[in-house]
Amino acid sequence: MTQERIDLSRGSNDVGTIGDRVARYVFFACASLSVITTVAIILVLIEGSMDFFSHVSLVEFLTGTNWSPRIRPRSYGVLPLIYGTLLITAGSALIALPVGTLTAIYLSEYADPQVRRTVKPVLEVLAGVPTIVYGFFALSFITPILQRIYPETGTFNAAAGAIVVGIMIIPMVSSLSEDAMSSVPDDLRQAAYGLGATRLEVSTQVVFPASISGVVAAYILAISRAIGETMAVSLAAGMLPQITTNPFEPIQTMTAYMVQIGTGDVSVGSIGYQSLFAVGLTLFIMTFSMNIFSMWVRSRYREEYQ
Repeated sequence: MTQERIDLSRGSNDVGTIGDRVARYVFFACASLSVITTVAIILVLIEGSMDFFSHVSLVEFLTGTNWSPRIRPRSYGVLPLIYGTLLITAGSALIALPVGTLTAIYLSEYADPQVRRTVKPVLEVLAGVPTIVYGFFALSFITPILQRIYPETGTFNAAAGAIVVGIMIIPMVSSLSEDAMSSVPDDLRQAAYGLGATRLEVSTQVVFPASISGVVAAYILAISRAIGETMAVSLAAGMLPQITTNPFEPIQTMTAYMVQIGTGDVSVGSIGYQSLFAVGLTLFIMTFSMNIFSMWVRSRYREEYQ
């Protein structure tokens, strides 16, 4: 005698109260809202960028090394803005990834449950601090320290921006990585301990490799957050678009330029104003590519345990 399984959870189950049907439509509308918003943002950026690129060639925009859309002679090479963004991102990653990973290993493998319950919420609260506060922290605390070490450091400099953004994304790296490490089954840990492994060996040779997909995804999300950071970088790193190898000089990121144009006196419809959309579209493509890469890494290297 065969038994037929019936799925009553979703799909073909149209039987329900009016409240269930209304709730279904409300939930669908909420789920669709983010998709519609994303599509609207893309369309606005593309429409504004098309006006910009009708006056400036794409080759000049992508290969030019001078960005001066408001001061004559005007030039529209976006490379200084991309360089400033990548410099801040690389510097912040050098700080946040190792510190965040070691914090996650401590919370997952070494900390007592009481310590974990205390420290992790504090880290998550740190992630909720407004970014402009981080900017003032960089100006009033980090930059003076750098000036004592290297007196030629300017008031606005790339090093302070990278350091403060690195501090800002540490909670994201540590919290998401700790979640990934905590999801590793204890059977793997107990098997390693049974073979004589130390806690350090279990942490670095069993838990960390088993959670690598979640850890890498945390890295990429944090880096995407650093790419898109605005206020802290605007206050700490300055507003001078240039390509320099000296981290103690001011630079300008794409987000900082967008703030400058959005709050400045540039007339609507001018090429300077339209450049706002071209830079925004470039930034969107960069962060969108990082998110797609994060999803691919998570699906490619995800471990499933039973």
